Amino acid sequence: MTGVVLAGGLSRRMQGREKALLPFGEGVLLDRTLARFAPQVTRVVLSANGDPTRFARFGLPVIPDARPDHPGPLAGVEAAFLATGADWLLSVPVDLPFLPLDLAARLGDRADARDPMPVVAAGGFGLHPVVCLWPRAALPWIRHALDAGQLRLMDWFARHPCLTVVFDQPPNGVDPFFNVNHPDALMEAARIDGASPGERPCMP
Repeated sequence: MTGVVLAGGLSRRMQGREKALLPFGEGVLLDRTLARFAPQVTRVVLSANGDPTRFARFGLPVIPDARPDHPGPLAGVEAAFLATGADWLLSVPVDLPFLPLDLAARLGDRADARDPMPVVAAGGFGLHPVVCLWPRAALPWIRHALDAGQLRLMDWFARHPCLTVVFDQPPNGVDPFFNVNHPDALMEAARIDGASPGERPCMP
């Protein structure tokens, strides 16, 4: 299973600060995502646009969108399929610092190679469409949606069949899909994690 960390967004709600490189623990948000995600998959690639050298220390292949104007997560999934040749691709956004440690195992158990369709994570607030195990069989439909300008993931899943796996909130009460999508959420994530950014190492 190939994993792709989607980090190609424009971070408008972060006032243009790149989410992947936001301080978190003694590292940055991408450090935390990789600590939780990379051990679950065979290899990891990073979906990001712009100068790839800013991610050099992570040692990951950096795959830009194959389309202009930052079309969104679907374009990142498309580009990752084209660049890797993967049969199954597990996508996660870079801004989930409490990502489930059994994510790949549970989504993989739900997948059916005889009737391949996306397997999407779900939680207390419904689907988390960016957290998805994609079969290569979905690529033509992804490309069709992008060609038609249909960019929203929730709209894509409204038109195409998928399977779901529900993740309950763990005993520690932390939402495994807590999303750092604005400055207040970053501060709250640091509080949940037990330290302000820079105070202690970021651990899985």
